[in-house]
Amino acid sequence: MLGKAKIKYIQSLGQKKHREEEGLFIAEGPKIIHELLHSVPQHVQDVYAVKEWLKENANHPHQHSFHEVSDAELERLSQLKTPNEVIAVVTKFDNAKTIATKGKISLLLDTLQDPGNFGTIIRTADWFGLSQVICSEDCADIYNPKVVQATMGSIARVNVFYTDLVKWLEQQNEVPIYVTMLEGKDVTEMAPLNEGIIVFGNESKGIHQEIVQLANERITVRGKGKAESLNAAVAVGIVLSHIA
Repeated sequence: MLGKAKIKYIQSLGQKKHREEEGLFIAEGPKIIHELLHSVPQHVQDVYAVKEWLKENANHPHQHSFHEVSDAELERLSQLKTPNEVIAVVTKFDNAKTIATKGKISLLLDTLQDPGNFGTIIRTADWFGLSQVICSEDCADIYNPKVVQATMGSIARVNVFYTDLVKWLEQQNEVPIYVTMLEGKDVTEMAPLNEGIIVFGNESKGIHQEIVQLANERITVRGKGKAESLNAAVAVGIVLSHIA
């Protein structure tokens, strides 16, 4: 049985302030926990799970960090509306401060604030083999429980950096910069890229003009219907399917 202090402590990691103070975040659900234990087991500090999950993972090499909880306790720990068997406390990833862009495709997100979209973009980047995403400082927090959930474990394989995008882009002289906009070159007419920075903006506000001015080329996903805009995560998937 978990004590009230431990439950309160784990619950506090749902808030950015406490995540930053402790250097920890929460991950939930069998799929994500499996991915983290497989890809970055050294980052998984403690796992709290119901009896059924523990039985299924009884022979896991990291079971020394597994703790049984009741359904009621899991519900108190969970940040989800419907708790899903297991929750882990995980140490944050130590991403390098130097961001290398030569010889690879990098995603750049300008003011992407929706947690679900952000997490899905991380997962999509992982699917297409991208290793990094660069974000404006006002993007959603990568360790927000909703973002972590939407990555479905890809948070362990894609490096996420936060920086002043304009200042950083002004230094990127060796790699072409592409901004996604309503008006631009049709992405379906482009050849696959070996390297480049592809910028996606906020769905309602688009990309800041200072960033647009730094781009080498504007690209777009041509629409056929009457929708005003395309979901950011969907746009990322379409663009990467043609040029990654």
